[in-house]
Amino acid sequence: MLNDPRSHGLWEKTAPEAPTTSPLEGAVSADVVIVGGGYTGLSSALHLAEAGSKVVLLEAKEIGFGGAGRNVGLINAGMWVMPNDLPGVLGPVHGERLLDLLGNAPKLVMELIDKHQIACELERNGTLHCAVGADGLKEIEDRAAQWSARGAAVTLLDAAETAKRIGSDAYTGSLLDKRAGTLQPLAYARGLAHAAVKGGVAIHTSSPVIATERNGSRWTVKTSSGEVSAEWIIVATDAYSTGPWEQVRSEQVHLPYFNFATVPLGHNLRQSILPGREGAWDTKEILSSFRMDQAGRLVFGSVGALRNTGLAVHKGWAKRALKRLFPVIGDVEFECEWYGQIGMTDNALPRFHKFAPGVVGFSGYNGRGIAPGTVFGRTLAEHILGRLPEADLPLPLTSPTEPSFRALKEIWYEAGAQVAHFADARF
Repeated sequence: MLNDPRSHGLWEKTAPEAPTTSPLEGAVSADVVIVGGGYTGLSSALHLAEAGSKVVLLEAKEIGFGGAGRNVGLINAGMWVMPNDLPGVLGPVHGERLLDLLGNAPKLVMELIDKHQIACELERNGTLHCAVGADGLKEIEDRAAQWSARGAAVTLLDAAETAKRIGSDAYTGSLLDKRAGTLQPLAYARGLAHAAVKGGVAIHTSSPVIATERNGSRWTVKTSSGEVSAEWIIVATDAYSTGPWEQVRSEQVHLPYFNFATVPLGHNLRQSILPGREGAWDTKEILSSFRMDQAGRLVFGSVGALRNTGLAVHKGWAKRALKRLFPVIGDVEFECEWYGQIGMTDNALPRFHKFAPGVVGFSGYNGRGIAPGTVFGRTLAEHILGRLPEADLPLPLTSPTEPSFRALKEIWYEAGAQVAHFADARF
């Protein structure tokens, strides 16, 4: 996108085309104006349109330009925070609500894909959270016990079964989450956009919002070439926020994350590496993730930015690390390389904000955007439609607050990942 091959890499190369859109021109009226063309904005638009609302969606760049088009493609349930810790952080009411909502979020993703026949390489075989050493094993044991106590479809696998499913003996065990899966993330975003347009949503790309104005009970949302009048505004810009709601970006620390995609592997390698097509990631602090796409490319990623010295450092590390993890793979060649930014909040949990009367949004997905973004989009639609009062939302109302030393933390994360990958190819 925007003539940058390292922005969306493999996903832009293999995704179906987005619906035809154009910048906003002139003045239009709607019930709801949505700002942001990622999972949250598109899900909100689709669910509102299905309920009969007139919706206009404004995207500053292109559909899926932000995290929606750059991520690994894991449809995860829950968040990074341990299930039993959530009620302690959010309180018993919101904590349990969020656990229930996000625990079932992958189901909504798969239902939407089925309902709207979205071609996005969906795999329903779950994900594997892979334990590194004794500490990693203890972590996934705790996670398995806590989710199992809530009736979730998770299974703790021993080292032997993990090696069989992954094709490597690098791990001491893994947590199989059958609720989860993988998909082609940009294809999913574009598929939601097609469904939304078919449902009557007006989507305008290359239409960054530059100002808003309150006029009685309605808002006027302005771009450089047009404006939308609506009763409600949904702010769905998350970690890539600019303009009037830049504070959403400011309350998150950007964590860079890269991916490399190999050329399609041969038949024998496909049968031995992730033969069940689960998505996987490990328990290291600077974690690694890996999964297969439909054509047999192995997508391998970790923390870091592919710019300046980072490109050579992370590419060299990825080749060494893959060879160590899968010795049979040999010296791999990469077909695509790309990276993006994960927005991390200070407690690794999402936020609900009311920026003004009739202006609402969820944000802060902490690298878990696909399922949470989709289900939070539906939640916002239900709230606007009057089906879900603010008191019944899964998160408490908070104000955007910038974390301490945000800029320094971002520099440290990018530089620290380079140092770690330059020095270490171990798992």
